[in-house]
Amino acid sequence: MRAILSVWDKTGLVDFARSLQELGVELYSTGGTKKALDEAGVPVRGISEMTNFPEILDGRVKTLHPAVHGGILARRDLESHMAQLAKQGITPIDMVVVNLYPFVQTVTREGASLEEALENIDIGGPTMIRAAAKNFPHVLVVIDPQDYALILEKLRSGKIGISERGKLAQKAFQHVATYDTAISSYLRLKDELFPTEMTIAVKKIQDLSYGENPHQEAAFYKEEIVGKGEPGIASATQLSGNPLSYNNILDIDGALRAACDFSAPTIAIIKHTNPCGLASHDDLAEAYRMALAGDPVSAFGGIVASNKIIDIATAKEIAKTHFDGIIAPEFEDDALALLRKKSTMRILKVAGVGGKTAALDIRRVSGGGFVAQTADFTADDVPMRTMSNRAPTKEEIKDLLFAWRAVKHIKSNAIVLVKGCELLGMGAGQPSRVDSVAIALKKAGNRSSGSVLGSDAFFPFPDGVELAAKAGVTAIIEPGGSKRDEDAIRVANEYNMAMVFTGIRHFKH
Repeated sequence: MRAILSVWDKTGLVDFARSLQELGVELYSTGGTKKALDEAGVPVRGISEMTNFPEILDGRVKTLHPAVHGGILARRDLESHMAQLAKQGITPIDMVVVNLYPFVQTVTREGASLEEALENIDIGGPTMIRAAAKNFPHVLVVIDPQDYALILEKLRSGKIGISERGKLAQKAFQHVATYDTAISSYLRLKDELFPTEMTIAVKKIQDLSYGENPHQEAAFYKEEIVGKGEPGIASATQLSGNPLSYNNILDIDGALRAACDFSAPTIAIIKHTNPCGLASHDDLAEAYRMALAGDPVSAFGGIVASNKIIDIATAKEIAKTHFDGIIAPEFEDDALALLRKKSTMRILKVAGVGGKTAALDIRRVSGGGFVAQTADFTADDVPMRTMSNRAPTKEEIKDLLFAWRAVKHIKSNAIVLVKGCELLGMGAGQPSRVDSVAIALKKAGNRSSGSVLGSDAFFPFPDGVELAAKAGVTAIIEPGGSKRDEDAIRVANEYNMAMVFTGIRHFKH
């Protein structure tokens, strides 16, 4: 039995190679892999002894040779293939142990040049992996050091079945596909948002107990990003609490996005991906109290997110209510110690999110389709055009801007009521916008009077505006663009409301 070993990741290499050698496997190797084995005293031959041809072009060409690929690709069950090998003096190769140059790590490094990137594009490695995987009924292909122990166990038992071989081949093809995806992403033009062909490489972070419902299976994946990764739930560190569930992950992501969309100290409380509480205040503990007051009933069992470090004062407030999880950039030591007493509550820390992102939002649709879009980004300088007779006051403008940033995090048709940079009530996901207004007003109750309203899209009819006005709402921010805008403006003027248009919509389906 003959094997080629050529790996960048040398985890467990020496012990694996030594065990193969003890099983009578004849080892061939290249470059740094051979050097590591030589230094460890493991008998290994250079690839040039197989090919009778030297490595050339600074190692760019070493395994690209018929002696290598003929030995890998020959079908042992075809007499014609074996006869051709014998005629050319080629011996079959039974195992290929290869993993690839660290392309992602190289191009992610600060100051990495194009030349460095190109030199870390592996050619021989992927070619050997693909050849071995193509011929997996006859050739073992091993790309993951985590599989070394299994391979040895099977070899010692005398046989590796076709199903295990197929699984290794699938893993190998995926390894190469992920590698090629990284290279393609690196070379893609920065302004080419939607290329004709595109692959996305992801790696499993963990299996999940179940999906949205107990009968659904689930797992959590993270995209293998070339360049500086964007912080978020996929890069968060869990400090305490139960394992994350599918629903936890979606809610934590929504909470984090909402809180970190604001620069002032902000707390978001999420239930079923919608903010039921959201507030900004110079004092974080007060921001939390304000956020909780928005809907204390819905907040129970939800997710809390902060865009600032959780201090002990805030932690004491949070500890009074049951939450499934909390996420923040960091926790003061005494605050973390207090929150950890709630042993089941998931506590995570993350660098944070916010600002414009280059990543695409991608969603699956039936029939094997996907839709992709750029992220919905809210600029600091929101265009506001006063449409009513009365312009908004300074305090109303502050709340309108808060409402406009808040409403984009709520499922459309989305309506928010805000006062003092506090979410008083929201209506989400209703087919009718006026129904969302009614729900928001019901949630806010008497506090609706003197509040401002944010709407993620225009009012198709003036009924929602009138309903808000009768409840005491004093100002509205919305995109405008309806054929009945003049009707909405007329109602606003009748009630001396301020109405501003942004010209931008914030649907969230």
